Parts: sequence; C-alpha cells; structure tokens
Amino acid sequence: MMKTVSAFLIVLGVAAAAVAQQRPATVEGRAADGVTIDHHGDPQYSTFSLCAIDPATGQSGAAVTTRVPFVGRAVPHVRAGVGAVCTQASTRVEYGREGLDLMAKGVEPAAAMAQMMANDQQKESRQLALIDMQGRSAAHTGKNNSFWAGSRQGKNYTVQANIMVGPEVTDAVATVFEATAGTGMPLAERMILALEAGQQKGGDSRWGSLQSAAIKIADPNNPGRGGDYIALAIEVGEHEEPVGEMKRIYYTTARRLGYRSFSRIDGDDVVELKRMLHALGYWRPALAAFPDPPMNANSPKMQELRKTNPAAADQALADAKQAAANYTRDVATFDEETIASVDKFRADWKLTFGGNARGLVDRRFVDALRAAYFEKRKSGAQ
Repeated sequence: MMKTVSAFLIVLGVAAAAVAQQRPATVEGRAADGVTIDHHGDPQYSTFSLCAIDPATGQSGAAVTTRVPFVGRAVPHVRAGVGAVCTQASTRVEYGREGLDLMAKGVEPAAAMAQMMANDQQKESRQLALIDMQGRSAAHTGKNNSFWAGSRQGKNYTVQANIMVGPEVTDAVATVFEATAGTGMPLAERMILALEAGQQKGGDSRWGSLQSAAIKIADPNNPGRGGDYIALAIEVGEHEEPVGEMKRIYYTTARRLGYRSFSRIDGDDVVELKRMLHALGYWRPALAAFPDPPMNANSPKMQELRKTNPAAADQALADAKQAAANYTRDVATFDEETIASVDKFRADWKLTFGGNARGLVDRRFVDALRAAYFEKRKSGAQ
C-alpha cells in the first residue's frame, strides 16, 4: 500500500469573504452580512485556514475558520490538478483565481505570489498562501497584520496566523497535521482535525464574535455534483463552534465512523415488532404462540425464593439470566431473519421503493404494520 505523503498549507490570519460572490462596492463600514469592509472596499476577516494537497490521491484542499461570518465565500480556493490558495487579511478575493491560473501554467507558488503582489499597494495588510501539486508552497504575511501574526513551515506545509492568541495555535495545527501523515486518513479529515486543534488552543483572539468555517476539496478523479471536480464543499456560515459543526457535517455526509452511535439492535420495540409480524404470519408462522419473556430476576416469586431457599434461588437466578440471554438472542434482536420478515411485509403492502435499505422500519412501515395488526386483532375478537 502506497504510503500517503500529504503537503499542507495551513494559513492563519485576518481573512475575508466577499458579499454575494463579488467584491463589495461599499466604503468603510459593514456589508449586509455583517462583514467589516475597509476604506478600500476589501472585506476583513480574522482567520486561520489550512490548504493542502495529497500527492497519493491527487486531491487539493483549503479549510478555514474565523470569528467573522461566511468565510468560505472568499478565502479558500482549490482547483483539481493545480493546488490551493488562501487569500485573507485585507482580502483581495481575485488572488484565489489568479494564483490558481498561474500555477496551472507551471509557475511556482513563490513566483506566482511575487507576480501577483508586485504592484499591490495594500500588500502589507494582506495574507496570501499558495501550494501546488508538487508540494511547493509560498506564504506572505504583511507587516500590518495584527498580533499574533507569524508563520511556521515544516515538511510539505506552511502555517500562518493573524489576530491569534499566540503561536501555540500554529504549533497545535502543525502537530496534528504531522501526526496524521502517512495514516491513510482522508485529506479532508486531516485538515478538519488540524483546524480543530488550533481552535482548541484559542484560535482567533476576538472571542465573542460571530464565527464561521469552511472546507473545499478538489479531486481530479471525482467530478463532484457540479462537474467542477470540487468533491467536497462545506460552509458553516455562522455557528458557536464552527469547526466542530463542520466536523459533524463531514462525518455525517461522508458516513465516517463516529458520526453516529450504534450497537446491536435489541429491546422491547424489537419484541413488539416481531410479535406483530408473527401475528400476521411474517415471522415464524409455525409457532403456535409468540414466546413469553423469561421470569424477571427481581420478581416477587424470586424474592420469596431467596428468603425460603437461598440455594435454590441462586440456581433459579442463574437459569433466569441464561433464559434472558436466550430470549434476547432469539426474540429481542433485530437479526437477518427479522429483516427478511420486514422486507416481505413491505413487498406485500407495496411499501418497497427504489433505494430503500433492507429491513427498513420507518414511520410508513410502522403505521401500516400497526393498522394491519390491530385490524386482525379486532377481527379475531368478533
């Protein structure tokens, strides 16, 4: 199995998002969505973000979080087979497209950055970072970025920060990124976990402000829903814990282990299900009667036996525990036999639709089963 070697670009700084997918025409103040706009018309965000490539899969990605809403509309930029860009601080959104265009032509990130910023009079108020599919990266933090601002580089990644609580944020992001290298973990998950580590160290120092997060993954082997090879795009426009919410959305939609709690399904509701299916002839119709549950270990009869014959009570208790285990296994567990019974009922009652999971016990099924069961009981009583 090929060892995954991923190159990440982790950008932390003052980031911005455009309003309605375009540069705002307002002067200094606030845009309609609450984003601060400077006197040049540039949106202002405080951000730490992560851009990445995975040479093993060909994916490139950018993930960001900030204490300003809707960060995902301006900061992260990715393109399949090219790389990733994060443009932030006093944000010039066009740097995203321009940087990707230059790298697509083979221009190295450092040269692309120098070319883009050569005549930028606001360069000292900006942060910009690029990474290409060869793992080459470049980052710029203007001297006007506020404390804490700085960067840290390591093998295949670079970290930048602005208006952070301190360098511990970048250190935490880097540590988690490095620790997950070569594990085979998906690029998106590595990026989200790295951002989560930075957030746990305090992240953006403007506590109490609105927060957002976003991630984009480009994959040349996956055209995505829109045919643009953006295989994943999650934006949490505003949330108290945006990185945690982004992680939840990713785990849920990707069906990653941990997105839900589960165990063997057993219990009284399964017993009720089987009782109804049995009465209607779908579960073990050869049984003359539905099995009764075993004696409760705390029943009055058992308590009396403990008083009168402790030795017999011990044996009875052991027998009761074994009977309960057998009953759970045979009657109270949602097993393959029950799934087949459910599917037969669904087919007979025309409840089977394309895409249904096997053994689906949903509200539509339960309503039909209850109606049939109680109608049968009513007819039998007459």
